[in-house]
Amino acid sequence: MEAAAFMSQPTPQIAQIVRANGPKVCVFPINGTRRWFILEHGQQSGENSFAEYIAVSEQRHLELYQMIFDHGVENLLTPIFGPDLLERGPEYMELAANGLVELCRKPALLAFYDQYEVRVRFYGDHRKYFGPTPYAYLSDLFDDLTARTAHHERHKLFFGVFAHDAAETTGELAVQYYLEHGKTPDKRALVEMYYGEYVPPVDIFIGFDKFCAFDMPLIATGSEDLYFTVSPSPYLNEPQLRAILYDHLFNRRDSEPDYSSLPADEWNIMRSFYRQNIGGTCGLGVKRKPAGYWYPLPQVLLPREFDDASS
Repeated sequence: MEAAAFMSQPTPQIAQIVRANGPKVCVFPINGTRRWFILEHGQQSGENSFAEYIAVSEQRHLELYQMIFDHGVENLLTPIFGPDLLERGPEYMELAANGLVELCRKPALLAFYDQYEVRVRFYGDHRKYFGPTPYAYLSDLFDDLTARTAHHERHKLFFGVFAHDAAETTGELAVQYYLEHGKTPDKRALVEMYYGEYVPPVDIFIGFDKFCAFDMPLIATGSEDLYFTVSPSPYLNEPQLRAILYDHLFNRRDSEPDYSSLPADEWNIMRSFYRQNIGGTCGLGVKRKPAGYWYPLPQVLLPREFDDASS
């Protein structure tokens, strides 16, 4: 299918095409939210309350979940909380904890879980990190939401909370499994214990900012397709998501071409492309002062002959 035809399909048709290629697992850390909020909904003076930020960002998260599920993705993993947030001080942590409570109790989110038949799970070491703090109750709320949505079968939404390093946890799970079964667990068993159920290997990772993939322990195989948005994650829109899905389904699935059968004009285009981009490196950026934000730099130049060959 050509890209233009795919992009113009009604959403249900695209969802059908995506599902026909098997259940998809997408990891989407929603990053750059504070920048997006200030630029689009807030005041650059920072006078907006944290409660406003939480309310607006939660609504945008909900819209993004809906858009991804509407396009046929069945399994969505979204890391939402890491140890770096604990270092921002007690005031920030108190407000962030309120946001996590809303995730489990907010009527609009609960209605979404029910309407879209979303089974919710939380993965990561949240009990270990929250346990010694006043926020230990959050883990119980996570368990309550998991139980409340356990019967849903249509979609699965996994929230990552302290899922940055699973080495010790997987070791403990392996010991636990051996004590119960008298043998070491295979990978499937470890995945089931870590995530609460089996999760297939990741198909798509959608990041933002510096190129790095993270918070998908045990299910990252090196064969997942990595995409990085130029603008913060909340700016992700429908055409952009469709372009990612098209690239994943059609551009990256072809087998390696037979070099011996490539015509001379294709070799010439390839030579032009690579020579024109000698020295180019995807992932380079520049840090602007005094704010210190990192911006990606454009790196790819297309030869003149590319227009006809890429249609």
